[in-house]
Amino acid sequence: MKVKDFDFELPEELIAQEPMEPRDESRLMVINRAKEQIEGKIFKEIIDYFEPGDTLVRNNTKVIPARLFGHKETGARVEVLLLTQVELGEWEALVRPGRKLKLGTRVIFGNGELVGEIKDRTDFGGRVIKFEYEGTFEAVLDKLGEMPLPPYITKELDKSDKYQTVYAKKQGAAAAPTAGLHFTDELLAKIEDKGVNIVDITLHVGLGTFRPVSVDTIEEHDMHSEYYEVSEETAKIINDTKERGNRVFSVGTTSTRTLESVATENGKIRAAKGWTDIFIYPGYEFKAVDALITNFHLPQSTLVMLVSAFAGQELTMKAYQQAVEQKYRFYSFGDGMLIL
Repeated sequence: MKVKDFDFELPEELIAQEPMEPRDESRLMVINRAKEQIEGKIFKEIIDYFEPGDTLVRNNTKVIPARLFGHKETGARVEVLLLTQVELGEWEALVRPGRKLKLGTRVIFGNGELVGEIKDRTDFGGRVIKFEYEGTFEAVLDKLGEMPLPPYITKELDKSDKYQTVYAKKQGAAAAPTAGLHFTDELLAKIEDKGVNIVDITLHVGLGTFRPVSVDTIEEHDMHSEYYEVSEETAKIINDTKERGNRVFSVGTTSTRTLESVATENGKIRAAKGWTDIFIYPGYEFKAVDALITNFHLPQSTLVMLVSAFAGQELTMKAYQQAVEQKYRFYSFGDGMLIL
């Protein structure tokens, strides 16, 4: 399939610069695949689509303050965006200026509380950096790092937790699982009170969020690997849900990719941890997910391709056309979509 088949005109002013307050007052587009119907709601009304016994699966990854500004020993300024932890104190990262950061180069952050050495190159043009520090890496990052907002968000946040889900728990992501930003503690409590199971998986969002599709046909695109975890308890609850004939609601493309990575051919979820580079696009047969909660994504992105695989390309493009016409808010801080 051609990448251009997933293109659409997106006015820049529709890219949301800050989240809705309260979070669950954002708009919600509901797509019924069987009836090919599209309707508009408010996000908190999503509770009406759950039935007792259903399961909501969310990604509990937590965004780290992964953007660091430092300087070489020569004084030249350096910017580093941490992506994936290779091992303790060693990270794959995007760096600027990349050409000047050769192997062995040392980069100093703050007043020397953190020092990094370029150890290797990555296959995506980044670097592997080994850090030296005292205490814990998390504490040093909290002091020196900044929240890595996507480049299309130009407005500075007054509170960094606006770019975290209310249930963020496990540190390690370079970007937020943004479909989850719509949920409030109150809405989640109401969903649980309705008899819906709420379970967590973890997928540390990495380079895939920042990497555009630069090939002509989608089959040529390679996804970057991201680390995931699915517990025994979560796997059992999801499997019991399927056996009862209830539905699995997946919060976001990250939860969806994780579930589909650990699902067997007959739809059973396996408890597992590891790395996934699964790329879901039209033609993919879903094994685990029955309903998808997501945001409105950028043209020609792998995220639009995943949504098109779930809802069908024609229906997805129709929904996106309506979203533009009706001025829905797009991307990380934008409005939500529920596909049933």
